Amino acid sequence: MIKTLPRWFRQDVIKSSVLSRLNEIKINTVCKEAHCPNFSACFDANRLSVIILGDTCTRTCSFCAVNKSVSKALPLDMDEPLRVAREIKNLGLKYVVITSVTRDDLPDGGAGIFARTIELVKQHCKGIIIEALIPDFKGSVCSLAKVIESGPAVIGHNIETIRRLYPEVRPQADYGVSLKLLVSIKAISGLMLTKSSVMLGMGETRDELIAVMRDLRGVGCDILVLGQYLAPSREHYPVKEYKSPLEFESLREIAISMGFRGCLSGPLVRSSYQAKEIYDQLICA
Repeated sequence: MIKTLPRWFRQDVIKSSVLSRLNEIKINTVCKEAHCPNFSACFDANRLSVIILGDTCTRTCSFCAVNKSVSKALPLDMDEPLRVAREIKNLGLKYVVITSVTRDDLPDGGAGIFARTIELVKQHCKGIIIEALIPDFKGSVCSLAKVIESGPAVIGHNIETIRRLYPEVRPQADYGVSLKLLVSIKAISGLMLTKSSVMLGMGETRDELIAVMRDLRGVGCDILVLGQYLAPSREHYPVKEYKSPLEFESLREIAISMGFRGCLSGPLVRSSYQAKEIYDQLICA
């Protein structure tokens, strides 16, 4: 494992009203559960990414900081959608990313709760823009349709890494299933903006990374997000390489030349980072 972070990862900690309330908020967030490096800047801009369907994932991806369990009897909080909607309203958010842990233990993968949460947030927060960052639902088009019908403005599904590394990094996921899910989004709702994210520095070659980018563009993905992988602990998959800001900028230019409508690319970029900014750019273009 590479132990020393390059200088470009240094950030100032910013005080904000959202940050001061984080421990009081009765919902799970990517900012906290996934150890996001951008939490301070996002809170300062009154941004938050919410995790629903509990705080425990049924998959054992080796890169992720979220709690994991292979138990078939994980609890399901039916009050969570309303609680999330009320908290988002109290925070006065104008744009929110709603994502979830993967719930392979549920018949619909949690799609019903996902849809209900989006519907209630829209009811409680008039004019809010919702981005749904979804799991693969084991490829279920029926589950996917439930989420689409609830009316998010953007649907993201992260491919995360190159095909070769899936057995090591995402053992319960399938590269092909993720691509087909993005195809299905466009098949159900052709105007829906789609988004995917890839982590760099896990041992991929540049050619392998560009092949993933081509695959994503080939299934009509609109927005590409490229960021540096940071291992949450020594027990997680190790960082193999730190990419420079110049490398990220080069990849952004390649992505735009491929036809992606938008691309965020940088060491500290994450799938939910500056989500509102890139959405506004595409809508106003």
